Amino acid sequence: MASPLSISRNKSFFILLLSLFFVGTNYVACSKKEKHLAAVLSPYFSPPAEYQFNFGSYRSPLICYNGDTVKTPEDWALRRKEIYDTWTNMLGKWPEIIHRNHLSYIDTIYYPAYIEYKVGFYWTPKEETTGYLLVPKAKGKKPAVITVYYEPETAIGKGDNPHRDFARQLTKKGFVTLSIGTAEATQAGVYSLFYPDIHHAEVQPLSMLAYAAANAWQALAAVKEVDSTRIGILGHSFGGKWAMFASCLYEKFACAAWSDPGIVFDESRADVNYWEPYYLGYHAPPWRERGAITATNPARGLYVKLRNEGFDLHELHALMAPRPFLVSGGSEDPVGRWIPLNHTIAVNRLLGYENRVAMSNRETHSPDEASNEIICNFFLYFLGNTSLIPE
Repeated sequence: MASPLSISRNKSFFILLLSLFFVGTNYVACSKKEKHLAAVLSPYFSPPAEYQFNFGSYRSPLICYNGDTVKTPEDWALRRKEIYDTWTNMLGKWPEIIHRNHLSYIDTIYYPAYIEYKVGFYWTPKEETTGYLLVPKAKGKKPAVITVYYEPETAIGKGDNPHRDFARQLTKKGFVTLSIGTAEATQAGVYSLFYPDIHHAEVQPLSMLAYAAANAWQALAAVKEVDSTRIGILGHSFGGKWAMFASCLYEKFACAAWSDPGIVFDESRADVNYWEPYYLGYHAPPWRERGAITATNPARGLYVKLRNEGFDLHELHALMAPRPFLVSGGSEDPVGRWIPLNHTIAVNRLLGYENRVAMSNRETHSPDEASNEIICNFFLYFLGNTSLIPE
């Protein structure tokens, strides 16, 4: 399909800046470290030839809901607001963000290279949670990453799944990390957050998780060792969905990595299960039987409306622009996911940015050593230097 933008103009722009690689209108990789990371990450910012400029049947974010075409960055600002307002109206309005949020310190463990604090904070107006703050011992302000999962222990290296210790790995690279998770809800088999309660949720649960991450951002930004302009978010699977919604809906996140969440709706994949009542298909209990959509076990709630009216998650991806994000794809996000990602690439090109959207691919759902190295390098590149943060 034809690009929503002028292909020839943007290809020329890309070629002109290729030698500098990660260059938008405001960025130049200068140091040897940055140039090395740029070279290492370079393959993940280019779709294979068969997917370049392939937009599939997804509705272009550069076409307004009334049919008008977005032609300038000023047009995009209005269109972005239209997408954000439309989606948040459907998802349900968040409660007020908890500004001046702060962490309470519960326990401390000292390791050779970092300090581990067990911490508590309010992630909804009524609920306090606990997690883990890992702080490198080096002095000075540092970039930071929030990790999200079913519970907070796995990301700090105290879980049973290998290669999911994202917080510990990033802290060893010099990042402050805050690991959070829905431990109590997971134990209860409901996984998400429900506001004001599970019987009367006014916000889709996945959006409520994004709201909780926004409040985690507020608490982490107040930590004295953290540079609040350099906070990203990362999650795998359930956590990947959580990180995706949080970063798309809360633009204070400077960048994000989503590990195999299923980045668009796909009923052919049982684990890309946005239809479940703890994601985007909320309905009051008793819930539908967990599992694939069938004639006898249909989807319910908002998910049905989204599908019937042609909405898909690539519109939320576009809200990231020009903030960078990485899809660490596995079984649920194979190489064909470049098709929806091309739409966000098009938005970034309209804004004058290249190499804002990345994807790596592996065969399995679980992350591995290689995929984790890409994730770490992504955060090192985009959060490691303040000049690389979008204005």
